[in-house]
Amino acid sequence: MASDASLTVHAWAMATAAMVSASCGLVGGLLVVRRMSLLGDAIAHAVLPGIAVAVLAGGSLGGPAVFAGAVAAALATVWLTQAIHAGVGLAEDAGAGVVFTSLFALGVVIVTLAASRIDLDPECVLFGILELAAFDRVRVGGLLVPRAFVTAVVVFLGVAGGLAASWRWQVFTAFDPAAARAAGIPVGLVTSLLLAATAVAAVAGFEAVGAVLVVAMLVVPAATAELLVQRMHWLVVVAVGVAIAAACGGYALAWRWNTSAAGMIAVVLGGCYAVAVLMAPGDGILARAIARLRLEWRVAREDCLARIWRACEAEGRDAAHVGDPQTWLERMAGLWLERRGVVRRKNGCVTLSDHGRREAEMVVRSHRLWEAWLGRHAELPIDHLHPPAEWLEHHVGAAMRDQIEAELSAGQVDPHGRTIPPEAAG
Repeated sequence: MASDASLTVHAWAMATAAMVSASCGLVGGLLVVRRMSLLGDAIAHAVLPGIAVAVLAGGSLGGPAVFAGAVAAALATVWLTQAIHAGVGLAEDAGAGVVFTSLFALGVVIVTLAASRIDLDPECVLFGILELAAFDRVRVGGLLVPRAFVTAVVVFLGVAGGLAASWRWQVFTAFDPAAARAAGIPVGLVTSLLLAATAVAAVAGFEAVGAVLVVAMLVVPAATAELLVQRMHWLVVVAVGVAIAAACGGYALAWRWNTSAAGMIAVVLGGCYAVAVLMAPGDGILARAIARLRLEWRVAREDCLARIWRACEAEGRDAAHVGDPQTWLERMAGLWLERRGVVRRKNGCVTLSDHGRREAEMVVRSHRLWEAWLGRHAELPIDHLHPPAEWLEHHVGAAMRDQIEAELSAGQVDPHGRTIPPEAAG
């Protein structure tokens, strides 16, 4: 029976963390796209004095008075940041740093001084009490449900509804605020709504997971999603999914290893971002490494074919003696071309198949076209034309090559007097 009760407690705590994370993921996507992540960080910390003052005035955590105090503190943070930026000339990110650290410190001082009169522990403010959330329950439809979970669900539905109602305005403002203002969209109101939603999401998570994790939830899931998807609506969906998965996975690991739930969730969020940095399909480290390796492999293969073609051209026959490859990748490319039958060796000489000859001619043709164009337009000595032409032949497509060929006269030779091979047929 005790085991079942323990499972119930942990299940409610995990569900609460998931809902808090989902709310932060919703607003975090817009904050990251608008490059306002530091302001989200500022709001997540600066709402503390608003919460503390509201509790001192008789409000209860999760109640309307606390939400109002948090929103007021959030908007004060934004106003003070902009006032410092406009009045003193301090950079906006530096101004946000000054404001939120000052307000957060003020909140800690208020909480400490009034510790005997309010139920708001400074340590819980930083790290939350997620593990104990299931013990503070309210009755909903005949069922006892943790109050923090009810608050998190209400906040999620409210934030989701608000963002859905203003979605077009939010996206327009996020990507082109000047055009949005010109189109008659109240950019200031849209921004205020986003920051108010951020404040509400932060307050919902404060008691459960603390300020540290709220910041991580606001920024990391959205930053992870930004690496994985290109469309704004998918960014928000993926951010919410990452936030929920990290919350559940992090809590399960914390339960398994008997450590801080909030801290472990933040660690899992960091791990998700690291995986995205590594595995992102377009800009990930692995994708860039594969693309670079593919390019180097193609360049080595093309260089091998071109070297054989030039040797045959120099000797005036279809087979020629070719020197050893300069790099290991070129050696591998040569062996690969031989296995495919593109390159053939016979009696110490190397020759090309019909397909290999056409491909080699295209590489040499591209190189000599670029040398001829550079010789005409670039102020370079003739012996300095080869390196840039060699880079261009591998990296610039056929459309640009056709344009420079149209500019050059028929039967054009390169600056060294060598004939430029004609376009291959078929």
